[in-house]
Amino acid sequence: MNYSDLSPALIDKLNHLEPHLRETIRGQDHVIPRVASVLQRGELGFTKPDRPKGSFLFLGPTGVGKTELALAFTHYLFGEEKLVRFDMSEYQTPESLAILLGGSLGEEGTLGLAVKRTGFGTLLFDESDKAHPRVLDILLQILDAARITLATGETLDLSGFYVVLTSNLGAADVMQLQHVPLATMERHVLAKAQRSFRPELFARITEKLVFCRLSYDVQLEIARKILASELAFLEDRGIAVTCSPAVLPFLVQRGYHPRLGARPMRDAVEKHLRDAASNACLDKTVTGAAELVVQQTALCIRTKAAP
Repeated sequence: MNYSDLSPALIDKLNHLEPHLRETIRGQDHVIPRVASVLQRGELGFTKPDRPKGSFLFLGPTGVGKTELALAFTHYLFGEEKLVRFDMSEYQTPESLAILLGGSLGEEGTLGLAVKRTGFGTLLFDESDKAHPRVLDILLQILDAARITLATGETLDLSGFYVVLTSNLGAADVMQLQHVPLATMERHVLAKAQRSFRPELFARITEKLVFCRLSYDVQLEIARKILASELAFLEDRGIAVTCSPAVLPFLVQRGYHPRLGARPMRDAVEKHLRDAASNACLDKTVTGAAELVVQQTALCIRTKAAP
């Protein structure tokens, strides 16, 4: 690559990468610069040709943004269809290796099919610590040489991909150590992860990052963001919705779970707003700009049929 010929569009995109990720992923500002740095180096070609463009281990509780961050940077850089996601809890037996790479001559396996379909982008291995050791050997091969051989005998080049491993290892510690300094909590969780993963696999990951528990203020931010998206969705369908000040605390109460984090938030927002909108549409007294007030405990949503 001739770096004097870099396109202005690419330079602009990479300069705005970190602000975009900060806006998209809330409550994890300490990990965003390190992720953006790896991505910028990868897109500028500052990586070895026989390695993936970059690799990450995202550690922390469920529902704090680990998978969402992988989705966010992939969508921003390449498009949503360029993320290939594997749930490694489905690959816990020795036989599951055949599912991944193909079990007999002529089979490409789920990994081969996905890589051929996308060509480049991000390989996301969720709950990677749950995979069988033979499957983890494949991850080691990907990180070490960016190449994989299928049951067909074909060797795939994965140097055009970022690799993301997620794990809940240390999640309980993150929840319990919320009042200790961030650096102390990170050291504790990373030490536990290092004991769980094979040393050679752990050493080949570019960035190992610990995600924090979401504070109440961050929970409100996430609820506000999802609420804005849902209001726009309803507006497009001719329903104008205004919400009382109590709506955000109500949605956090319904949408945040100590064990699942903010993962249930989107379902909670959609349920309560769409229920209110449905009731308004079905109420025979609602015509034109007439209003229907829907009371749900502390939540008061005023649903107005758009003129």
